[in-house]
Amino acid sequence: MKKASAYVLTVLLSWAGLVLGAPAAHAHGGPIKLEVTGDGADNVNVLVTYKKDGHPVTEIVAATLTATSSDGRAFGPVPLRSAGEGQNLYRSAEPLPSGEWRVTVRATEPAKAKKTVKVKAGVVAAPVAATATAAPGPTAAPAPGSTTAPAPGTTAAPAPGQASAPAHLHEAAAGAAGKTDGDGAMGSVLRIGVIVLAALAALAAWLVLAHRHRQTRP
Repeated sequence: MKKASAYVLTVLLSWAGLVLGAPAAHAHGGPIKLEVTGDGADNVNVLVTYKKDGHPVTEIVAATLTATSSDGRAFGPVPLRSAGEGQNLYRSAEPLPSGEWRVTVRATEPAKAKKTVKVKAGVVAAPVAATATAAPGPTAAPAPGSTTAPAPGTTAAPAPGQASAPAHLHEAAAGAAGKTDGDGAMGSVLRIGVIVLAALAALAAWLVLAHRHRQTRP
């Protein structure tokens, strides 16, 4: 009976170590890394990850943005705001004026970090081909059933600045959502572990009581 009680207690202690050690191993911390890129329009995307393992920073990030244009204009400091695409994606609270900018992002929480890059803000219109002015005169009616094609060079191409945010930022934001689901799974494992731990504790108590009862019997 003593050997059985000792075995049960050993199992309980081993299980408790595994359950209590899992959250500590899963926790993050340490230096952070800032990835700063233009969003193709008038703002910047700031992706915040842990430098050690590359996991997204799910804590609240306190950071500001300052910028200096190529013609000497100054912008900021402006705080960063969390973007809707992911919990570790941030953008400037105010748009950048048009021009070429040297942007610096400084983070103070949850750790200090700094990143400086060059970005271009504003929409750049596509060049339109010049057409000669024709003298006034009669205009021929289109033939029945035919369509009139637009004159060459009269349709502006999409502006290069209208491109969406870089694809890898959206993939990183989707990865952040997947890791959040993993955190929920870890919580389920902890709850199951607590239930099993309680059951093992009850079994150990029953074995101890049974052993004492046998010893007190005449």
